Amino acid sequence: MTETIRLTNVDKRFRAKHAVKDVSLSVKKGELFCFLGPNGSGKTTTIKMMTGLLEPTDGAIELVGIDVLKEPLKAKKQIAYVPDQPLVYAKLTGREYLEFIASVYGVEQEVFETRMKKYTELFSLTGRLDEYAGEYSHGMKQKLSLCAALIHMPDILFLDEPTVGLDPKSARTMKNLLRQLCDEGMTIFMSTHILEIAEQMCDRVGIIKDGELITVATMEELKRESGGDSTLEDIFLDLTGDEEAQLLASSMKEEQ
Repeated sequence: MTETIRLTNVDKRFRAKHAVKDVSLSVKKGELFCFLGPNGSGKTTTIKMMTGLLEPTDGAIELVGIDVLKEPLKAKKQIAYVPDQPLVYAKLTGREYLEFIASVYGVEQEVFETRMKKYTELFSLTGRLDEYAGEYSHGMKQKLSLCAALIHMPDILFLDEPTVGLDPKSARTMKNLLRQLCDEGMTIFMSTHILEIAEQMCDRVGIIKDGELITVATMEELKRESGGDSTLEDIFLDLTGDEEAQLLASSMKEEQ
């Protein structure tokens, strides 16, 4: 399969802080890739470099064969990014916001109407599109952001904690949709703290700790290396060395 994401020796420093350390990684077309790590491990910094919001201190990033540093606008046309805190224009209605995003990417009106109807119905937003986005709840803003991200059907969809603020029904809808999009050829790069989502959905996971990418593997490979019976939670805690969390998880299992 064709690679759609390639990071080569990517570094990011913020003065004295070395946030991302020599990360090399590739993700294939149609892959649902989960990026895992403790708080402050470098997940969001890495995603922001891939989406062009931060410039790496060193290294190279290619998206769909396009160098993000050399051709940033061309690269950004191929992607969509939904951050953990959805950014919408408060003074626009939901419909106006989606129309604005469609105009930025040059989506034809007929195509826009079809996609808007499809995704807003899927996330139960249709009856709220003429309300100001600033009046939406966090979950509604998150769903609107997801709809907006899919208006131009990007080659790569970046998601940073996409289930934050979503009710269980919407979270299930989102998970089913992401799997479908990948099956149709879209590449999805997602960070999450909910390990069950990664275990159930992702083709591969990458685990980052203190800015260093410590493993990239399928769930089958991770379980085989750890003995076969471990959950992703067990593997994650073992690899990241979170002793306090390991003890808590162990005590909870004993109580059960």
